[in-house]
Amino acid sequence: MNSKAKNTTVGLKELRENMETYIKRVSKGESITVFRRSTPLFRLSPIDSEEAGWETIVDFTKETGRGVPVEQLLASMKKMHGQKSKISQKAQ
Repeated sequence: MNSKAKNTTVGLKELRENMETYIKRVSKGESITVFRRSTPLFRLSPIDSEEAGWETIVDFTKETGRGVPVEQLLASMKKMHGQKSKISQKAQ
């Protein structure tokens, strides 16, 4: 299979066995049609995060160590939404 192709076909078993490879390919813009027994089942294709309505509020991938203190999480949420959360109101 050519990873440069924009539309690829793959068997369901192959997809299951190499899921991470296909996820990476889709994230790079490739569409993949998945077949089982010569019948197309579904298509994996990239989505535009703005189209899907997703909004990044807090990116935990930028944090290091063993987690994020709840105070920092609440402060980030308040900053993004301009309001106090129910949890922070109970803590006061």
